[in-house]
Amino acid sequence: MEAQKYVWDGAIPLQIHLHESQVTTLPPPPPALILAPRIGYLPLLASLLKPYFSSTLPPGVDTIWFDYNGLPLKWYIPTGVLFDLLCAEPERPWNLTVHFRGYPGTVLIPCEGEDSVKWSYINSLKEAAYIMNGNCKNVMNMSQSDQLELWHSVMNGNLETYQRVSSKLKLATVEDEHTSLCSSKSQQGFGETDLAGQVKTGRVPVRLYVWSVSEDFDDLEDMPKVDSWEKISYINRPVEIHKEAGVDFEDALRIPSEDVSSDKVVEDHVQNAYEHREACSISSSAEIKLIRIQGIEPKLEIPFSWVVNNLMNPDYFLHICVCVKVPQQNST
Repeated sequence: MEAQKYVWDGAIPLQIHLHESQVTTLPPPPPALILAPRIGYLPLLASLLKPYFSSTLPPGVDTIWFDYNGLPLKWYIPTGVLFDLLCAEPERPWNLTVHFRGYPGTVLIPCEGEDSVKWSYINSLKEAAYIMNGNCKNVMNMSQSDQLELWHSVMNGNLETYQRVSSKLKLATVEDEHTSLCSSKSQQGFGETDLAGQVKTGRVPVRLYVWSVSEDFDDLEDMPKVDSWEKISYINRPVEIHKEAGVDFEDALRIPSEDVSSDKVVEDHVQNAYEHREACSISSSAEIKLIRIQGIEPKLEIPFSWVVNNLMNPDYFLHICVCVKVPQQNST
């Protein structure tokens, strides 16, 4: 519970500048300073940013989006994951640019404000349920009031309300190898169980954001910058845990498993997206240079079950940012 509370309380200091093309007053407005929740989403900051910059915006319809060093930021990726992925050398405050015009529809899927973010979150929850239970009925059958209460708990960072409502979905965590303790009240096992109700095997929803580089580096400040989403492999994959064998963090990253495109999940039915999959894993020849999850660089020997139980996001996915050095291909 203590680790989960740290995750939910985690925040990133942002310094947000209005793009110069949308400044219509002199002097230009100073940047907005905001403490953004790690588990939140950038479009949810609109209610703070629009009033702040409204007096200088040109006429037109507002469609908020953000960029970092010219790279449009994917709004359905949690803010903390974006920070871990794009700032190898953490930048505090994180300098972002906000736009209210000129939405880059060729790079980002449409976002109609909070409602789009909410349904993206619910779709992720459905996908996680499908991976863990083989169906997403409990999520699809949520009452409207429970759905709203769950979403508001995520928006407001209310862990207690989130745990109470999400427990009805019966999307459980795995037994923690590190402590060998499992609370039947707060951690009901999923997958196969023995007579004592303890987990034998389970499938964990994982999202890998893999950035491959060919050049070597020793310091994070020398790490090449991400200037295009084409350089990021965005992989959804279930990791299967067998209680008898145990899995450490590095094993989990390299186990071959299924790939599900996140963009497709947003647009298509969860089951169809899950059934059309391809084998995918981090190659054994690749050298893992950096791993970040919830702002932490975990040791590779940490039991994977501890990482799952303590560092997953509210959508029940474990979001892991990985930088790997891959062997250079010979041109001959």
